[in-house]
Amino acid sequence: MKVLVAAPLHEKAIEVLKNAGFEVVYEEYPDEDRLVELVKDVDAIIVRSKPKVTRKVIEAAPKLKVIGRAGVGLDNIDLKAAEERGIKVVNSPGASSRSVAELAIGLIFAVARKIAFADRKMREGVWAKKQCMGIELEGKTIGVVGFGRIGYQVAKIANALGMKVLFYDPYPNEERAKEVGGKFADLETLLKESDVVTLHVPLVDATYHLINEERLKLMKPTAILINAARGAVVDTDALVKALQEGWIAGAGLDVFEEEPLPADHPLTKLDNVVLTPHIGASTVEAQMRAGVEVAEKIVEALKG
Repeated sequence: MKVLVAAPLHEKAIEVLKNAGFEVVYEEYPDEDRLVELVKDVDAIIVRSKPKVTRKVIEAAPKLKVIGRAGVGLDNIDLKAAEERGIKVVNSPGASSRSVAELAIGLIFAVARKIAFADRKMREGVWAKKQCMGIELEGKTIGVVGFGRIGYQVAKIANALGMKVLFYDPYPNEERAKEVGGKFADLETLLKESDVVTLHVPLVDATYHLINEERLKLMKPTAILINAARGAVVDTDALVKALQEGWIAGAGLDVFEEEPLPADHPLTKLDNVVLTPHIGASTVEAQMRAGVEVAEKIVEALKG
């Protein structure tokens, strides 16, 4: 059996596949046309957040039985086309939870203490001490939008920092919220009361532009918005306006509606935003867990 690995995968995951007797073909991030060529005789494909496994790709793979995503989201896989063909789709949803949560907390600190701005000024030879007045996190309220694996980890760290925790989720789990000292609120209340709002929801129809102009205006002018979920959960144009006009104090963003973010994008011109290139899951530990977990699921799916 042949497995196409179409994105970087931890060496331990490759070992799992080879030890199961599979032929492993590796090509990093092929485009759609190249992917169509590569899948003609494969039994499984493994991707990360890219490349996209489109209907065209699936239809070009007569032997395809399983698609693996080494990571959380499945928005780069045509799930309907896979379902029509009876192709199993697997992922590793828990593998990067802690890594993404730690990045979200890191972004909060970076914005709250103006760390990235201060670093830039130092490199320019400017001693910007007066411009770098920040805020403490202890005693502040963090609003966690989406109380899944990542939201839970964020709340756990925030609680340890002495922050008050609010959650918004369509499916509230009160017992689990108590474990991390949090309580549930409706989205409007959370946005109004939080000093930090951090997003941890999947990108589905209901969450597209969940944070829009109307909702940004509900936030405190001293509040910070963090997005380490999916870019399109936030209306980018509305966020730029909010940051420029002071509706909110700042933002930390790891994901964008357009990736890579264009060099001349308005967000890159703002000092009150910290930008990272979709690195939430980019830790050695997360990549090993994600790769091995998805490889084991591929083995199970193909060997029964």
